[in-house]
Amino acid sequence: MNQFFLSEINIYPIKSLGGLSLQEAKLEEKGLQYDRRWMLVDEKGMFITQRKHAELALLQVNICNGKLIVSHKTLPGLSTSFSMDEDTGEQISVEIWNDMVNAIEVNKIVSDWFSDFLKFKVRLVKMPLTEKRLVDRDYAQNNEVVSFADGYPCLLIGQSSLNELNGKLPEPVLMDRFRPNFVFTGGEAHVEDSFKDFFIGEVLFSAVKPCSRCILITIDQQTGFKGQEPLKTLASYRKIGNKIMFGQNLLHQQTGTICVGDEIKVVSWNK
Repeated sequence: MNQFFLSEINIYPIKSLGGLSLQEAKLEEKGLQYDRRWMLVDEKGMFITQRKHAELALLQVNICNGKLIVSHKTLPGLSTSFSMDEDTGEQISVEIWNDMVNAIEVNKIVSDWFSDFLKFKVRLVKMPLTEKRLVDRDYAQNNEVVSFADGYPCLLIGQSSLNELNGKLPEPVLMDRFRPNFVFTGGEAHVEDSFKDFFIGEVLFSAVKPCSRCILITIDQQTGFKGQEPLKTLASYRKIGNKIMFGQNLLHQQTGTICVGDEIKVVSWNK
């Protein structure tokens, strides 16, 4: 019988910037603590991602002494930082996909830093603790809420799934292309497609929807270079209808602490 163990925990504090790998993390109502709680928006309040601005891949985020530190991966002198508690106090309305959400600008100085980097005016905003952005009602089970993630609190991918993909590619890619929160070992490729309800450690999750992939996975997260792979190859064997699937979107039934090395115990399977 297969055993599954958690091998990676990743968070992405600022949406579409570089992620952080953790050994343990706290799971809160909206997802992992600090995951996608900040986001860049343009002058109209529309969210900004690597899909149109691949250079965001070159900005790495770290957490140190209550601050978020943003630095350039290849230009060491280019950086900014701010307190994780900092904001202007002024709520503004921002748009992410089909949702209108209340947000608060962090401060003008850090917004100007990002504007200089992107060469157009943007603001860095954070999600207030009181904000309730609902998960898609077609898949929600109990009025779950989500941060600035695309649609669901957490994303799970099996290492075997990436290994199979890399076996088909001319050049292998790293897991960071797919921006998962959880990576696990064990089982065959895409075994996560058959997970329904399962525990990671002591926390119960449900896999509710395969994750459809877009051009973002064609961006090398180390260089910012955009190519055709691995989307082209994935389309040859992971297309369902007109969507290319890789990974599972999750909802969680409770909060708690999750650690690398935790066993994943499947309670029920999708047929």
